[in-house]
This record gives sequence, structure tokens and C-alpha cells, in this order.
Amino acid sequence: MAGGKGANLGELVRNAFPVPDGFVVTTHAYELAAQEWPDELEQAIIDAYAALGGGPVAVRSSATAEDLPGAAFAGQQDTYLNVMGEQALLDAVRRCWASLWTDRAIAYRARLGIDDSEVRIAVVVQSMVEADTAGVMFTANPVTGDRTELVIDASSGLGEAVVSGLVTPDHYVIDNSGKTAFTPGRREVVIRGTAGGGVTRETGDAEAGEPLPAAALAELARLGRRVAEHFGRPQDIEWAYAGGRIHLLQARPMTALPPPPVGRLNPVRRRIATVLLEYLPERPYPIDMTTWIPYGPVGLMAKVTGSFGVRGAFEGFLCEEDGVVYRLVPPSPHPTVGMLATPFRLVAKARRHDPARWTEDPRFRDYLAATRELAARDPGALPWARLIRLPRQALNLVEPVADLRVDYLPGTGLALLRLLVAVKLLGRGKLFGDLLYGARTRTIDANRALSELAELARRTGALDADPRPPEFEERLRAFLAEYGHREIASPILVTTPTWADAPEAVLALIETLAAEPPARKGPLTREEPPAWKGPLAREEPNVREEPLAREEPDVPEEPDVPEELDERDDALERLLAHPLLRSGRRRARMRRWVEAARAGIAFREDSHFYFMLPQPILRRSLLEIGRRLGEAGVLDRPEDVFHLRLDELEAIKDVTAGTDEDLEAIEDVIVGTDEELAAVEDVTAGAGRERLRETVRARAAKREELAGVRLLDPAVVFPAKATGDALVAGSPASGGVATGQVKVIRGPAEFGKLGGGDVLVCPYTNPSWTPLFQQAAAVVVDTGGAGSHAAIVAREYGIPAVMGTGEGTAVLTDGQIVTVDGNAGTVSAAT
Repeated sequence: MAGGKGANLGELVRNAFPVPDGFVVTTHAYELAAQEWPDELEQAIIDAYAALGGGPVAVRSSATAEDLPGAAFAGQQDTYLNVMGEQALLDAVRRCWASLWTDRAIAYRARLGIDDSEVRIAVVVQSMVEADTAGVMFTANPVTGDRTELVIDASSGLGEAVVSGLVTPDHYVIDNSGKTAFTPGRREVVIRGTAGGGVTRETGDAEAGEPLPAAALAELARLGRRVAEHFGRPQDIEWAYAGGRIHLLQARPMTALPPPPVGRLNPVRRRIATVLLEYLPERPYPIDMTTWIPYGPVGLMAKVTGSFGVRGAFEGFLCEEDGVVYRLVPPSPHPTVGMLATPFRLVAKARRHDPARWTEDPRFRDYLAATRELAARDPGALPWARLIRLPRQALNLVEPVADLRVDYLPGTGLALLRLLVAVKLLGRGKLFGDLLYGARTRTIDANRALSELAELARRTGALDADPRPPEFEERLRAFLAEYGHREIASPILVTTPTWADAPEAVLALIETLAAEPPARKGPLTREEPPAWKGPLAREEPNVREEPLAREEPDVPEEPDVPEELDERDDALERLLAHPLLRSGRRRARMRRWVEAARAGIAFREDSHFYFMLPQPILRRSLLEIGRRLGEAGVLDRPEDVFHLRLDELEAIKDVTAGTDEDLEAIEDVIVGTDEELAAVEDVTAGAGRERLRETVRARAAKREELAGVRLLDPAVVFPAKATGDALVAGSPASGGVATGQVKVIRGPAEFGKLGGGDVLVCPYTNPSWTPLFQQAAAVVVDTGGAGSHAAIVAREYGIPAVMGTGEGTAVLTDGQIVTVDGNAGTVSAAT
């Protein structure tokens, strides 16, 4: 009835805050006057004005949409100051109503997905405060997010000059101890009320103004903290200082507020944060938080670390507000008593579980079979009772892969450690990374298949043809059937599409690869990308993935072990040339150790490849649920289902079907019939439907508010700063120096921008970005470290890489010619 502004002022009045007297022309009045102005409404406003004393008033719009979390509506409707007289007041009320329908207000609501038909407007009328000084107070630092600091902007005259940005205000930052930092403003303009009503703008005098008295600042800070405590969140408060008194004119929740600073991170927390930032290029939705994050790769890592006696490594690191993730806090892992037995358990598991033979494990075969069975179901053909169970069934599939990781990673770790110690003792430590390149993985298989598609496209002109040649289309379909479950943006979010969901990203990769690759420079001079043919002493078991509807997994027998490794395996040949490895037995042992380390690398990569198989099943089921809720009038589009939590969706099942007997009775109902749709409509009608719609709308608005707010300041995780001639700096991740033209690639939709010899600058990478490394001269990434995916691939391709710059995509621009020094971790302007 009172709108957001009016309701908040009512709260302040009720709790004895110093608010000027006033009244509210309610939304009911707005509805009454939609056709014509009733006489009784006009008289009611005039009587309320008289009760205020009939003097000058401020007239402020107060829309109902201002109640939404995340929607500030600052300046979207009109305010009129120093209004005098009955007719001027009535005219100001009308103009406030009309401001609900200005182009800017309509566009703002459209951006937030707010239905115009649901918005109403009230009008707040307050006694005018002829301020000596006025401005705005934030009860948290709007730049740093620090909740222990208040920020006050002030200037002479009415606060409109500060709110409208017409002046450079005096700036105060006050911490909890009362310590104040002051920066004087310039008072370019002073707005004051005129005797006959309205306001005037005068040229200000920077030297004429005085800072606020210390007592006034202290009172402002006290009131600000009380208001924030009352509303339970940081507030944006307009205030005025007149006659030695503080007046609060309005208060609303702060929007787009950065998360609180996390403080200094120790090396362990920084390393974990590096991984998490690479995994989270986008803000998770509520459905992510209740499905793939706790059950997918993050849940898997938490289970693995927990099994070895470490708690808290990948748990509770995302904080939510109003049902939306707003902050990433790097976790602080801690050992438990069980860690004392970890060394013995690691050795026991390493002896029992050989990573080279993990695909022969019955649990893996059973997992593939169960995944294929569930993937063969068409969510669109399932009745509601079965469909609503499908997400949970998809999540239950992943448990065996976590167990496989727990059992086989110890063998991987010990194999890598053994090889590292051996090459260090032989004085060949620099060869360690190169020795691992030979592991054949499903990612490498995918890259090879993409290159074959690119060659076919180049030969047939498929990318420019309409329609594309049947041979190319068939090969593309086969590729997506086998590799289409790979993530494009993040492996831990279900809301981001896969290759199969967004084949245009695959076509962009093919287009990039179809261009002539640049001549390679650097430490690797092999003619082909080394990751494709770094040989193993025995070829890894390779589960060639067929379309998931196949009934039986196709796991080929392991081939015989060749006597000698491929002659192009330079790193191993250089190692075997060591004088201490001349004997046949020592050489054979070293080959086995290299092979075991490569098998461990392949296990780590391939287990992730297969671990992602249930994700598309989960995504398809959620989108089908969203589609049906859209048909029932609950959602506007299927993707709106991402704003809901899994338990909220599953609760619809209980209401839909009622008892367990009801569930069983409707399982055979044909999907899409009028009867079933009516059933869904019935259960989502009335209060239940409106509650879900309001939940989705509020969370969407909050998410939109946070669109420009980072989950975590990268500078905390990647503290390296550019010095000297460097434009940006980060962690050295792959050696060498290369010069080229910058191409900033922010996501798969821009893959086609990269040309041969360009410097790839990106916010993150994952396996779907790998083919780009074949074209790039160097790689610069905002996130990640020397052990991240981008760094490993860059080393395999022999191109320089700088990781964890934190600001590379913000500082570097397309077309800029830069030199990337992968040894020093710097990017400089080319000379």
C-alpha cells in the first residue's frame, strides 16, 4: 500500500528515528484515480496536507517494485522538492504517478523482468527540511564491501545535488572505532528552496563550506548503524542537517554491494581459491547450489579430501543472501585425527588400485551402464511424478565415481611423487613436466576429433555452405554424441550449457582450427601438437564413448606393450641418456615409472570426463520441469527454473500428486494431455503459484543487481602486480617468450575471434578451450596457477603462459601488440 520508500519510512517512524512528519498517498488512491480523479481523494490529500501545517513539502514517488531485493529503483520515479500550496501538491502527486510510465522506468523494470501489470505506485509527502548540509550515508563501504565502515557524502544545501551527482561532495569514511578519513569536496552547485516554492541552483563556493561538526558526524554514524541493525542489512540513507539536528529522509537496502573483504589468505586458502575461481566463471544459481555443486566435482573433491583426513577443503565456501550466491569465501581446510592413518591408507590403496587399469573396475562398468540407462529416458515423455524424480536419480549416479577417485588417486599421487624424486636425484628435475606429456586422454581424443572435423570443413567448405554437406553433418553429430557432455564454461554448474547444448561453440572451435595454424616457436618443435601423440610404453585403456543409449559399454582390450617408446618422445630419451641409466634394468624401471605417472595423469583427466556424463541428464530434466511449469503459468520461460532450489521443485511433486497412492496412480498418465497439465495448474494455482513466481522474480532481481559484483576480488588471490614496463603480471606457468596481437576471448561465443599467432587473453579456461591453444602464440589468464588446466596444456603445446593476472581481460585490449614472458610471468607492450 505504501510502496518501498513509504514502508521503510513507516518502519523508521515506528522505531522513533528522526523522520520529518508526513503522510502517504497509497497505491489504492493510484488505482482509484486511474480513470478520473475522485473528489473525495482530492479532499483527503488536501486535509492531510493541512494537518502538516500547509507549508513546503517534499513529494516522492514510492513504487511497490521497490520492495524487491536487488531493485534499488534509484531515480527511476520522480521527486519534487519544496512544493507549496494545495494545487501544486496535487499536481506533484499526479506527476509522480505518471513517472511510473516513463521510458526509463519501463526499461528498468524490463531489465529486471518485472511485469508492468503488477506494479503500483504510492506517493510520500514529507515536511520539507531546509537543510544547511545534506547528502547520502552508506552503512557499508560501497566500493570495498567492508561492513565495518560507514561512508558519508555531504554538500551544502539540499541533498539533491549529491544524489544527482551535480557536485563533488565532502567524503567521510568512519570505522567502528570512530576514526574518520575526510576528503573535502568542491561544492560546484548548491540547491536551495525558493520562497514561492520550487528550488534554485546556485554556483557554489568551495571555500565557503565547513565540514560537518564532529557531533553531527557521530550522530549520523550512530543512527546509520541503528537503521542497518533494524533492517538487518546495509542501508543507503538520505539525510539532512538543519538547525543542529539530523533528519533521516529515506532509507533503502544497499544494492550492488561487494561482498565483505576476506582478509589476507594463507598459501593453502589461496591455492584453493585459485581452483574455485577457475571453476566459477559465472555466479551459481539456486539450482546449482542444491544439485551439481554439492553432488558434482566439488562434492567429489570434498569426499576425496575427507577420506584422507582433511575437513572443510571444499565445503561452505559460497555464501547466499536472499537465496542468491553473493560471496566466495576461500575455505580453511583442517586435519582430523583420521589423518594420522592417511599415509598407511594411501600406500595400501596405491598397491591395490592401479590407475592404468581403472576402466576395468566393475564399479566403472556399472556406472556407465546405469548412466546410459538413465540417459535413454526422454524427460518430455515422462509423467510429472516420474519427471520430478529424475534430477535426484541423475545425482545419485555420481557416487561411484567419487569412490573410484578415492581408491585410484593414491596410486596417481605416489607415481608422480616417485618420478619427481627420481628425476630430482638425477639432476633432471626440469624434465618432469615434459615427461608427463605422453598420457593419452579423452580430452586429447576430443581435440583430435575436432581437428579432423576442421580438416573436413577446410576440404569441403562446410562452414560456408548452406546446407552443410551431409558427411560433415554426420561427423558432427557423431562428435556431439561422444563428447557433447563436455562443459563449456564450468564443470561444477548445471546451468551452463554443454557442447551438445550449444553446438555453435563447437562450430566456432572448428572454424578456428580450420584456419592455417601458426608456425610453432619455443621449446617444443614437433610438427603435430605433442598432446596428441606423446606415446606411452603401453597405450592407455581408452573407453571410446558412443551415444549414451547404447546398452553395453565398449571397453577395448589393452594392447600389448611395445618394447621401445616412440623415438619422438624427446623428454624420456634425454632422461634415459643419463649415465646412471645405462643398464637395461634401470632403463626399464624408469620407463615403468614414467608410464605409471602418465597413467595417473590420464586417470585424473578421464575420470573427470566420465564424471560429467550425468550432468546433461540433470540439465535436461530441470529444463523440462521448467517448461511444464511455464505451461502451468508458474514460470515465464523454462530457464527460470534455475532460480529455484531442488527441494522447492520436489515439494511441487508432493502437492501435485498428494499421497504415495496418488503418485503411483498417475505414473502412467500420458504427458502433455489436458488432464495432466490441468493437474499441474491446479497445484500451482493461487497462493502456491504466486509464492513461486515471487520467489523467482525476487531472486532474478537480486542476481541482476549483483551482475557487476565479483564473488571474490581476484587481487586477494592473485596479488602479483605489474611493475616496470609490464602491463599485467601473474604467475609464470609455461616458459618462453612470444609476441602477438591480443584477442580477449571471454567465452565460447567468441572462439572464432582467435587467429593464428594471436595472444589468447581470457578470464578462465577448461578442457573445451584446449583447441584454441593450437592457434595461440601465448596465453594470459585472469585466474589459475601453474597447476591449472591452461598451464598444463600451454606447456604441452610449448607456448608461454601467464596465469592469475587478476586483471588481464580488463587491462589488455583487442589488437594490442604485446610480448608475453612465460618465464617472468609478465605481459608488456611490444617494442
